[in-house]
Amino acid sequence: MECTVIAETSGNSIHPITAQLVGAASSLGAAPTVVVPGGIGAEDAASIDGVSKVVSVVGDCFSTFDGGAWASAITSQCSGVVIAGATSIGREVASRVAAKKGIPIIQDATGLASGITITRPIYSGKAVETSTVSGDCVITLRANAFDAAGSGGSAAVNVVDQSADVSIAVKEAISKASERLDVSEADIIISGGRGIGEKDNFSHLEEVADLIGAAVGASRAVVDEWGMPHSMQVGQTGKTVTPSLYIAVGISGAIQHLAGMRSSKYIVAINKDPDAPIFGVADYGIVATWEEAVPALKSALAAL
Repeated sequence: MECTVIAETSGNSIHPITAQLVGAASSLGAAPTVVVPGGIGAEDAASIDGVSKVVSVVGDCFSTFDGGAWASAITSQCSGVVIAGATSIGREVASRVAAKKGIPIIQDATGLASGITITRPIYSGKAVETSTVSGDCVITLRANAFDAAGSGGSAAVNVVDQSADVSIAVKEAISKASERLDVSEADIIISGGRGIGEKDNFSHLEEVADLIGAAVGASRAVVDEWGMPHSMQVGQTGKTVTPSLYIAVGISGAIQHLAGMRSSKYIVAINKDPDAPIFGVADYGIVATWEEAVPALKSALAAL
């Protein structure tokens, strides 16, 4: 099966989700071509097991993110089934590639099988949709939903320069975003709700996050009421996450929040109310105030 993976980058290196995308493609029996927008991490992509070749697409348009320009630059290199990450960048570029090629796109997949059969959560995670696609299509996959391919590959790297063909639409992007991990990509997330009392108490969650390499999330209530960045919001109107571990601190578990995190592999809930709905989906529950539980958790982790 012909398959193309659109690589995701982070800073000056390839993002770990790229190996997950290759692993998903390999599970379909494909030896994918990996297209690397901007060329960052092309050699790292070539070392992923199962990759047949790498196309490093370079050009001035990759100096900052512009979904239209990026899609224009890479679409000609994408063929067959195209797989990208269900990240903010991946979703936009993938949808534009699908539009340019005139093929269907299925977003936010959590399962793939030969055929191609695609599963994904719908109705706020209360149901699972199964679709079968024949022919070329574009699919975005949730981070951490698929096993990553190993290392040790030695694929050839071809460089394609699109500087002369694609112009820059966005010349400068000014961002004051946090340097912390994005919740949609993190393997571990610790989130806070109104139960932690006030905005300043998020510093305690950040200290725990620093110890375990986690992202810090938030419920809609604290985003709306305390002015936390929307990029931290987990839930139906925020981000849908699939981490290996989700720690909910002071979050009651409204259905809108559960819709965004109930597919986490393991859920730990800390809440002083033993009847909080969050305990209904938690694998481990701690009935305690955050002042009792979080310092103890931090001390235990620091001792490891």
